[in-house]
This record gives sequence, structure tokens and C-alpha cells, in this order.
Amino acid sequence: MTQAQAAADGTDLPLRGLRILDVASFVAAPVAATVLGDYGADVIKVEPVIDGDPNRLISVLSSGYPKCSVNYPWHLDSRGKRSLAIDLKNVAARALFDRLIASADVLITNYPATSRARLRLNYEDVAKVNARLIYASLTGYGESGPDADQMGFDINAYFARSGIYDGSRYDDAPPGVSMPAQGDRAAGIALATGIMIALWKRERTGRGGKVASSLLANGIWANANAIQAALLGASLPKRPPPERPRSALSNVYRSEDKRWFQLTIVREDRDWPALCQAIGRDDLLVDARFADAPRRRSNAPALAAILGELFATCPFTHWRARLKAQGLAFALIARVQDFAEDEQIAAAGILVETANPEMPRSIAAPFSIADVEVPPARPGPAHGAHSAEVLAEVGIEAAEIAALTAAGALR
Repeated sequence: MTQAQAAADGTDLPLRGLRILDVASFVAAPVAATVLGDYGADVIKVEPVIDGDPNRLISVLSSGYPKCSVNYPWHLDSRGKRSLAIDLKNVAARALFDRLIASADVLITNYPATSRARLRLNYEDVAKVNARLIYASLTGYGESGPDADQMGFDINAYFARSGIYDGSRYDDAPPGVSMPAQGDRAAGIALATGIMIALWKRERTGRGGKVASSLLANGIWANANAIQAALLGASLPKRPPPERPRSALSNVYRSEDKRWFQLTIVREDRDWPALCQAIGRDDLLVDARFADAPRRRSNAPALAAILGELFATCPFTHWRARLKAQGLAFALIARVQDFAEDEQIAAAGILVETANPEMPRSIAAPFSIADVEVPPARPGPAHGAHSAEVLAEVGIEAAEIAALTAAGALR
């Protein structure tokens, strides 16, 4: 086999040989398995027999998902996985599942504590079966405490409870609401990181262990600067709107063609002359109101009005060229419909070709590893498509598989 062929079928990927049981639902915990699967792990999606993982239907169930004829959330979050549809409440099926646990390296779950106890899926249960297993759990609010049993989605636990929503609203305006699964994806990457550290620990000790993360912990980590300041007694007043910014040089503006963009000049005294040159207003350099950072801050509404009026006279492409020529920090506030034609996103390997004819391009994991070529993503699996195959791999006889299928404990 050539190196190119090995890269294409994944046989040279760094996590080849790891078996991961994705006993989880929706997005955050399964995302951890998805990313590890991208790099070669064999991911078995363990789903209920009836309906499967609710993420199969999330674009229909949730009003926040864009509507499309392709089941893109499923293909995005379950790409390349194999599906085992099994009723873990069935005593015989649960006994067979222990055989699969014994063969696995990692078990990922976000089931509620009550469900884990009922299904014998707590760490103490599975560690008896496989002492080398890495058990990774993701919760909304943590494994203990008064809210440990509260249901949590990213909109609640990651964004709302962490203070992110409150800190991002203007004055006393209502908070804006995030798009679906934004916090879930960040939390999934954190869980994957914990899993890899635990696997490395196992290499050194020979013992498995438990990894835990939560949407709340990840939201607080994302909002750490503001929270750390608050822990020390510091605070900022409510965020003022763009016409009354704290700094006119870190503010949003709108171009003549109605495109919003973010200007972010942090080292103001150094970059103020370059901005004046970019916008063709060297006269501002001798305006006493803007002579230094403190005076620019105290006169921020006046400066924002000048910049806002100026930026509205030309299209964004004009300002992009001039700001970029001066090495200034700025960014178009992109619309998702822009990404298909974004040359930078394509060149950076963020959008990649897939092996899924329904979804020819998709989004790569948010990192890359030198000399590792991730093969094109395969589609998410059909419900129960690999049940017999997966169980046969751990020595379950065909007759027993057929009997459990007939009884409705397998699909």
C-alpha cells in the first residue's frame, strides 16, 4: 500500500486501533468522539433502538436550525461512525454490551445520572468490566452540586449561566441568542483534550480513569477574563452601543455597501497614525480631542461619529484594502452564506471535501497535525447499520444477535 493509499483509507492515522463507544446524544459529547474519529479511532455510535440519537432529528425538532433536505447535523457530528442500536434496558442486551465495553478504550456519555445508574453506565460499573477504560462524561452543570441533575443545553449552561450573554448585550437591552450548538462544539473539543491526556496517563500507568467536563465549566472558561476580574472585585459597566463605544478604535462600523466590520486597534498610540493614513484623515492627528489614548477614550462618541460617517462612504472592499495595507486589525462580520466562496477559509483547510455525495464539503476539526492527512469524511451511519457487525467482532454468535433483534432489543 502506498502512503497516499494509506492516507486515503485512514490506515496510517495516529489514533488507528482505538475503539471509542459514543454512548451519548445530541452534540457536545458526540463531538469529542467525532474529532477523535477523524484521526483514526473506530467510533461506535451506541443508540436507542427506538428513534436513535435525537440528533438525527434535531434540524426538525429545533426551530433554530436552518432547514435543508440534507440531514447535515447528523452527517457533521456522526461522520464516519458505526451505529449500534441496542436496548440497554434489556437485561440480555446489556449483558452483551459488557463484552463491547471490555474491548473498548474510551466510553463517552452525557446521559443523566439517573439514566447512567439505571443502565449500569456509571464509571464504577464499567471499570469493573474494563480497568483500562477511559470513561469520559459531559454534563450541563457538573457532576455534583445542587444543579447537577438539571438538564442543560449550551444555550442554558454554556452561554446563559456563564455570563456570556449578559456581558455581550448593549446597556440593558435583551441578550442576543446564540446559534445552535456553538458552545457544544467548544465543550466537545475540551472533552477530547481530557480524553487524550487520560490515554497518555494510561500509557504510563496501565490504568484507565475518569474524565469529566461540563457545558458550564466550558462557558466559564470562555468567559474567564471577565469572571476572574469579578472574583477580584473589578467590573465593567454595561456594554455601550456602537455610537457610544468605550473605544472608537475597537468598535463596529458599516460600509457603504451595508457590510458591518469590526475594527480592533489595541495598541492605540502606536497604530493611531496608521489608521489616520488608511482613512485619509491625517488632520485627525493634530485634533486635540484625539491626541492620545485617554483623550480618544473620553471623546470616543465624537470619534466614532467621524469614523462611522467616513466608513459609510465606500464599500467594504475599499476599506479592506486600505486597512490591510497598514497592517491594522479588522474583520468583516461575515454571514454564513459568505463562507462557500471565502478563499481564506478554503486555503486554511477549514472547509474540506468529503466522501459524502449528499454533503460534498464540510467543516474540519479546528486544528491540524503536520504530516497527518485526514481522509475525507464519510456519511453519518444509518440507524443500527452496524449492530450485527460490531457485536460479531466481540464474539457474539449470529443466533444470539438474531434472537435479540427479533425481540426488539437490537436493530
